[in-house]
Amino acid sequence: MDILYQDTRIVVAVKPAGVVSTDEPGGMPELLRAHLHTDCIRTVHRLDAQVAGVMVFARSRVAASLLSQQIREHRFSKEYLAVLCGTPTQPADTLTDLLARDTRRRVTYVADAPSPDTREARLSYDTVDSADDLTLVRVRLHTGRTHQIRVQFSSRGLPLLGDIRYGSKADCSTALWSYHMAFTHPVTGRTVDVTCPPPESWPWTLFN
Repeated sequence: MDILYQDTRIVVAVKPAGVVSTDEPGGMPELLRAHLHTDCIRTVHRLDAQVAGVMVFARSRVAASLLSQQIREHRFSKEYLAVLCGTPTQPADTLTDLLARDTRRRVTYVADAPSPDTREARLSYDTVDSADDLTLVRVRLHTGRTHQIRVQFSSRGLPLLGDIRYGSKADCSTALWSYHMAFTHPVTGRTVDVTCPPPESWPWTLFN
């Protein structure tokens, strides 16, 4: 288990691809409890199972509540690195869509018009590098919708590499990495700022 920061109230760790972030058998909370020999690990935000990278977990009920409040109030910064199939028309932009969820098929999609089932989704991105008709972008989330990054890029003909569900043809892991997060420590009030680069493996090694 790759621990980036820990104290008596929080732990910041790298979630591997294929591990769920929620509290269920084999999930990150269970793994962290075993690794840290503690009873209390609480999930305060999520990553899709196939997505890897930085996550923060609370080590008390109060810490979980305060971190969740920061997320609701958009005071919790999260940035990702993503490899897109293709090249965006703009090197940097803000994408805003209305997203809806098909619970039967377990997919999210861009809706044409507002309805009681749609929610606004917004993210900003900037291009880092490109190679082999692939583009590495840095993404900052302004909202936290299910599959948001994957769907917003896919709807523009730019599926994430390896994301078969949303249009990629490549047979590899989804190239989305939780790269950076910054938030206020729930007890000390100090800023916790953590960055972790993706692994030195393909496709990340294609880019500068």
